[in-house]
Amino acid sequence: MAAKKITRRQAITAASAGALGTMVNWSMPAFSVGTPQEKLAINGGTKVHELPWPQWPVWDQSAEKNITDMLRTGKWWRGDGEYVADFEARYSELMGVKRCLATASGTTALITSLKALGVDAGDEVLVSPYTFIASYNVIFMNKALPVFVDTDPETFLMDPSKIESRITDRTTAILPVHIYGLPVDMDSVNAVAQKHSLKVVEDACQAWLAQYRGKKIGTLGDAGCFSFHNSKNLPAGEGGAIISDNEALMDRCHSLHNCGRPFGTVARTSSYPISGANFRMQQVQALILMSQMNRIFRDADIRLANAMFLDTRLKDIPGIIPYKLAPGAERSAYHLYPFRYISKEFDNVPRDKFIRALNAEGIPCSSGYGRQNRDGLIEDTLNSRGFKRLFSESRLKQWREENVLPGNDQLCSEAVTFTQNILLGSINDMQHIIDAIAKIWRNRDSLKQ
Repeated sequence: MAAKKITRRQAITAASAGALGTMVNWSMPAFSVGTPQEKLAINGGTKVHELPWPQWPVWDQSAEKNITDMLRTGKWWRGDGEYVADFEARYSELMGVKRCLATASGTTALITSLKALGVDAGDEVLVSPYTFIASYNVIFMNKALPVFVDTDPETFLMDPSKIESRITDRTTAILPVHIYGLPVDMDSVNAVAQKHSLKVVEDACQAWLAQYRGKKIGTLGDAGCFSFHNSKNLPAGEGGAIISDNEALMDRCHSLHNCGRPFGTVARTSSYPISGANFRMQQVQALILMSQMNRIFRDADIRLANAMFLDTRLKDIPGIIPYKLAPGAERSAYHLYPFRYISKEFDNVPRDKFIRALNAEGIPCSSGYGRQNRDGLIEDTLNSRGFKRLFSESRLKQWREENVLPGNDQLCSEAVTFTQNILLGSINDMQHIIDAIAKIWRNRDSLKQ
């Protein structure tokens, strides 16, 4: 097979030597329908990938002295020390914004942002249904109603064409989720938001360094929120951040996350002028994050190069459809790498059996998120005394009737994902992924037994 022409997206990766080295090898054969059959590992055959995958997180021992020195001072919380503020300065510079506020988690970043932007009891917030539970839990925690906007199965993201029909006189904000690090079509989201005077909070909790029209994800709405959980591409065990260029908003976020204490434009009318909570980041988390930031660009380039290698090869296998970048999206963070599995192309072998077969070949994968809009906790909340006081019986009935999301249902039945540490493997590891899926396709008949 001739080497493939480098596209605009691939050219982004060529900026790093490691990524360019990966691209040079793209002339390797991808998928051969004529390869002789062999026994699948799930049926007792030899698995394609024998070696371990990269571990995550990765600790840098050189960071230990700074942490030990800080612990010995006894200045462990941000009120006594400088390291949280140092991290905020570094992260705002990284993201290209004026302000960053470090928080205890991505969830607390979202709660704080929504509250600071005025989301209140009885309001409605439009949100993606293909997401982690926190994206709609934070709306409930602000005593508002999450209204799900259907998913575009091709992009795995909120379908902007479905937003406007979900707006009511109580809608105050839109919460687009850049799930797996894939950038939402923010031009379309912002156009609807501006038309209807709605606030926009980007759930960028999986989207560090993802890019849209030359800008970092998280900088395109009123506020952007990030997570630094242990599994994340920038990890600290726990932790989160809010970023924005709106100084007054960030002052309010700072006050809210610090028990309501005055800060900046939040006037000192009393010791606690607004109702807040303790959502502060700890000093040790900030030090870990600043250490982890030393590797973030290198890791991001490796993930991007390997993801684009998979993009070019997976599409050649019948029934395997890689994600599609939304209009304007230039670079994903690849917290997970997703594709769709079309079972009819595998002679109707169920997805869960395909996943078990791929795992058996030494390729860890899962089905990703389920139908979150049908989560049992939602009905529990809607049936609670408080929500029945906030929302009329007719509105909740209408919400249930409209909670039909065919695009999301389709995606939830087809999605397969690889975690971000898989994309830190070698080019040979990526070829093993292709080989294993092709092997399963060739031997799909054996999975029906």
